[in-house]
Amino acid sequence: MTPLPKYRPKHLSLGPLETEILNMVWDGIRLGATDIHDRILADPDRELAYGSVMTVLRRLEQKGWIKCEKEGRVLYWQARISKKEAQAITAYEQLNRFLEVSNADMVAAFANDLDRASIDKLEAIAARLQNIRQSREQQEG
Repeated sequence: MTPLPKYRPKHLSLGPLETEILNMVWDGIRLGATDIHDRILADPDRELAYGSVMTVLRRLEQKGWIKCEKEGRVLYWQARISKKEAQAITAYEQLNRFLEVSNADMVAAFANDLDRASIDKLEAIAARLQNIRQSREQQEG
């Protein structure tokens, strides 16, 4: 299980092109805008200006998803968090939104309709939470 990272992007919402380019950055570790532009244009049915790629990269940087390093005259882009960390943040945010708008009865009704595999996961989560609470109590006591 990937723990929540200490660093979180400022804005979690991403558009389709932002998501596509971020996935390329995750796959490529460290890429220049030309590398990303070339990957997009590798699809003969796609057209996208280099300036548009730069705009999206800057937007991803402003949102806190990627960082830029300059080497000579070339800008290289790197993810600030891993894809798994981003998935953990997304799951955390979705769960919190669900719990914010739900009362205990609604959550219980939702849990009651889950399949066996999901129930097994919930039981494992409950067991882990119990272990965490016991560890905290021992440390405090």
